[in-house]
Amino acid sequence: MATSLRLYLTCIRNTLEAALCLQNFPCQEVERHNKPEVEMKTSQELLLNSILICRNEAEKCLIETSINSLRISLKVKQADELENILTKKFLRFLSMRAEAFQVLRRKPVQGYDISFSNHKLPL
Repeated sequence: MATSLRLYLTCIRNTLEAALCLQNFPCQEVERHNKPEVEMKTSQELLLNSILICRNEAEKCLIETSINSLRISLKVKQADELENILTKKFLRFLSMRAEAFQVLRRKPVQGYDISFSNHKLPL
């Protein structure tokens, strides 16, 4: 069990290291704006392939990338009622403070428990 968790987390880490190579890309519609393409989805050619990493059906990680942004969505295993309650309370605590975490989305992607977005800002 610990070996499969280690492999799962290592796979996520290596994929994120590769996916976090973002670059500045200004908006094609509005001058002097830089919007996260993974959230806006205005141009299909700027979106890259999504990567789904699953340990099992209850634990999975979706990594969506574009030329200037990245979104990570996690589904956390909740085996019993206690884990379900603890997970919901912790995720609600994080989402209530989403402004303090610049990368946390207030509402996760459908089918996942929590989502994070990263956006490359211009220098």
